[in-house]
Amino acid sequence: MKALVVEALAPDFSRVALKDIAKPDPGPGEVRVRVEAASLNFPDLLMLKGEYQFKPDTPFVSGMDFAGTVDALGEGVTSLVTGARVAGGSKTGAFAEFTLAKADAVQTIPDSFAMPMAAAYPAAYTTAYVSLIERAGLKTGETLLVHGASGGVGMATIDVGRLLGARVIATTGSADKVAALRAYGADDVIVLGADGFRETVKSLTKGRGADVIFDPVGGDVFDESTRCIAFNGRLLVVGFAGGRIADLKTNIALIKGFSVLGVRAGEYGRQFPDKGRAVRDAIWRWAAEGKTRPAVFEELPLDRWREAFELMRDRRLVGKVVLRP
Repeated sequence: MKALVVEALAPDFSRVALKDIAKPDPGPGEVRVRVEAASLNFPDLLMLKGEYQFKPDTPFVSGMDFAGTVDALGEGVTSLVTGARVAGGSKTGAFAEFTLAKADAVQTIPDSFAMPMAAAYPAAYTTAYVSLIERAGLKTGETLLVHGASGGVGMATIDVGRLLGARVIATTGSADKVAALRAYGADDVIVLGADGFRETVKSLTKGRGADVIFDPVGGDVFDESTRCIAFNGRLLVVGFAGGRIADLKTNIALIKGFSVLGVRAGEYGRQFPDKGRAVRDAIWRWAAEGKTRPAVFEELPLDRWREAFELMRDRRLVGKVVLRP
């Protein structure tokens, strides 16, 4: 089969190649999925360089989220049949013509979801759900500030915030993305510039600040977020796409009475399996009911993987880029 293999760690894409490798056989409790779509996540870029918290041994097949049809069943699997449309995610293995998954870790795709939408769904919506519901307890009528809003996870967070009845403020580095973010559900959009976002957030909230702040960027964005968060607010640390890991002066947290909450959505499910299953059931129930709408920005064939990675690296997308083997 064709697969995108990371042969060694490197600061760029120089040690990544599309190769012919053996098609894997499912073990007990596993299924083999013929991949029809696989979406790119920011950790996929970090893993190429060894900068993600999970560091797989090289060589490995890149890719986390996939959607496709069950091609073969491992021993003991009775919950699925060949030909079933499923989606799932793992830490690696999705950017290939076939991938393996635990049978109890994949989800049947609703008829209303095309394969690219299903591939764009698992990691992004799990992160949004765990962040806003499990960690922050976002309530109807509260103000949610979403940084990194045009990425796949940012768009999912806007979508879930809208679904929960929050007022959503999105930030973006490009004026070209404002219309798309508004159309997707953001009530207000701030284009980041030299003046930052602190005063605009305070103005939009009549001085109160944002109740919940979703921050996958870190660095200066985190620092400024502490200056426009509401009393009793919740600041969600989701990642460090900006590069710098911020330091918090704890007197600010004391005076402003806010909480800083770390979010590792995948680890949350591993630490609390029952809650992890409940989260998965909830997001796919939303999907079946037509309440959520994963944003697919671009679909590219697998042999144009470099273009997909560059779209994410250069922050030129609004939503998810999906590879089609």
